Amino acid sequence: MSHIGRPTKPDKRTLRQEYLAVRNRLTADDVREAAVALADRALELPELARARTVAAYVSVGSEPGTLTLLDALRERGVRVLLPALLPDNDLDWGAYTGEGSVARVQHGGKMALFEPSGERLGPDAVTGADVVLLPGLAVDGRGMRLGRGGGSYDRVLARLERAGARPALVVLLYDSEVVAHVPEEAHDRLVHAVVTPSGVRRFRSGA
Repeated sequence: MSHIGRPTKPDKRTLRQEYLAVRNRLTADDVREAAVALADRALELPELARARTVAAYVSVGSEPGTLTLLDALRERGVRVLLPALLPDNDLDWGAYTGEGSVARVQHGGKMALFEPSGERLGPDAVTGADVVLLPGLAVDGRGMRLGRGGGSYDRVLARLERAGARPALVVLLYDSEVVAHVPEEAHDRLVHAVVTPSGVRRFRSGA
């Protein structure tokens, strides 16, 4: 049976399922070891070394672990902001002051998230960040990030653009998630760098 034209590339939904399946095979030890290495690599970033405010997130499940990194940033005196998911999938923000400042929140049929339990600072608080650490499932050689598909960080990136804010955009991933190609849509934005347990890769397009 012949197929006319070029073979179709996997769409975002298919790719998300594939990358999540790989993550779900990781053991708790794999995740813990990767989190320590990821924090070590991220802390070498000059952008984080001079940052006064960092917008980050608390990893869940088999995501590349972030708590080690968040605590190390706080020890440096960095103000760390964490997101809280709003009903329309936009993100509010609150300060991270240690593990006691986050609470597990179940959002309907979606995954449970760890969100700031203190004062909410409003969606625009992210525009004051020097660095924004982004979750994702993959990034390609251009710096195109594949997110989970909820659109929350698309809103964050659009808000930064509208405000004229230019923080360093850094995605945290496993080594195998730096890939050849990620499909893009008109609203997608390039990131400046990816940090994995084995190192940092910068993207010229995001410089």
